[in-house]
Amino acid sequence: MALRQVRINEDPVLHKEAREVKKVNQHIQELVQDLFDTMYEEDGVGIAAPQVGVLRRIFVVDDREGNKLCLINPKLSLSGDQVLGMEGCLSVPEKQGSVSRYQRVKVDYLDENGQAQSLEAEDFLARIIQHENDHLDGVLYTDRAEKVYTFEEIEEMQRKAREKAAQEEAEKE
Repeated sequence: MALRQVRINEDPVLHKEAREVKKVNQHIQELVQDLFDTMYEEDGVGIAAPQVGVLRRIFVVDDREGNKLCLINPKLSLSGDQVLGMEGCLSVPEKQGSVSRYQRVKVDYLDENGQAQSLEAEDFLARIIQHENDHLDGVLYTDRAEKVYTFEEIEEMQRKAREKAAQEEAEKE
């Protein structure tokens, strides 16, 4: 199919609410394939239609653990504890943030063939689904993040953690 240009966080389309898909037709199926192609090209685990400038309630996910999904008009039910975790986004390059998300999610949706589906997910997959669903409501992870870090800050934190671990290991010997 085709690669789409990923919109970056200053783009106003990312802050608008997407519209429901009325009918899953060939045009929607082509968009879904474009979303998968773009997500893989950008090395992401999910991408929503608004991220490529299309205000429709569609996102795709591949958690690289066997869950490759297309979710159209998703309806989420959240449960479990909220867990703080790091997130990145194709629309917010070179940054990551600590975001609190529910541990579990149940989602009802249409697949790329227009068939009704239901899925229960937890942990990483649940986080991806919540993150991508936020895009459909015009919300970026940076709107929810407790703190946003640059890659340089993350590398520095990792370096300090490695040094501390090495020092603790040396003290044991």
